[in-house]
Amino acid sequence: MNAILGLVITMVMVFGGYTLAGGKMGIILHSLPFEMMMIGGAAIGAFLAANDMSTVKHTLGDVMAAVKGPKWKKSDYQDLLCLMHELLNVLKQNPVDIEEHIENPTESEIFNRYPKIAKDHDAVEMICDTIRSMIMNFDNVHQVEELLEKHLDGLLEEKLHGSHALQNMADALPALGIVAAVLGVIKTMASIDKPPEILGAMIGGALVGTFLGVFLAYGIVGPFANKVKHTRREEHFFYSMIGEVLVSSLHKNPVNICLEVARRHAPARVRPSFDEIDQAVKELKKAA
Repeated sequence: MNAILGLVITMVMVFGGYTLAGGKMGIILHSLPFEMMMIGGAAIGAFLAANDMSTVKHTLGDVMAAVKGPKWKKSDYQDLLCLMHELLNVLKQNPVDIEEHIENPTESEIFNRYPKIAKDHDAVEMICDTIRSMIMNFDNVHQVEELLEKHLDGLLEEKLHGSHALQNMADALPALGIVAAVLGVIKTMASIDKPPEILGAMIGGALVGTFLGVFLAYGIVGPFANKVKHTRREEHFFYSMIGEVLVSSLHKNPVNICLEVARRHAPARVRPSFDEIDQAVKELKKAA
């Protein structure tokens, strides 16, 4: 919602200020379709040429995420801690029993109690692969920690592909605006014998290209790229919290300590309180 509000404010302030200063929107509106075709079309073409289809689809999803906000809410962080509580209890009581949950999570009663998490491939894969490593009796605890760290780093890098692609587009837009402006000047020079009022309008139309390239770069695409980056980074805390729980468990800490270590790792905006987690765990024990 903030992304849409910011976009509206930017448009109103820029064009409102121009109009109040005595500027005529007619010149901009007349040139806008042609300039947008050149600049926007070139930007999209360069974007498609520079990225594979997976990144293109990922970027479209990122733009929607920037509008909607981070995927994981406070209730999801609480659900994750409850899920990890159940899995770790099973693991500590009898490591053999955990295999049915990590080998086939789609049919696991524990995972199915948390459908939103169960549908997230990255979260389920991280949980299952790490627990599988834990029960394989790795000689060194730090081996599992290193695997987790590399997994998290790779996941974050993948999630940031969309923001990198958008930022590259934003960086290219001012130059594409200059290209459109130069073409407008070429067109104007071909009509140098026209009256000054006509030439003025043509030069003004050419300068719309420069304006549009800079405006799109710094007023729309650049801010969206930054919003996508912050959104994906905040979502990454969810996966990092999985790592915090499992690493703490590797060091033989009690389950409740593992949950508390991870809870404190969550962003303050979505961090469940100690009492909320304690109450949720007690309800799990009653249900069992």
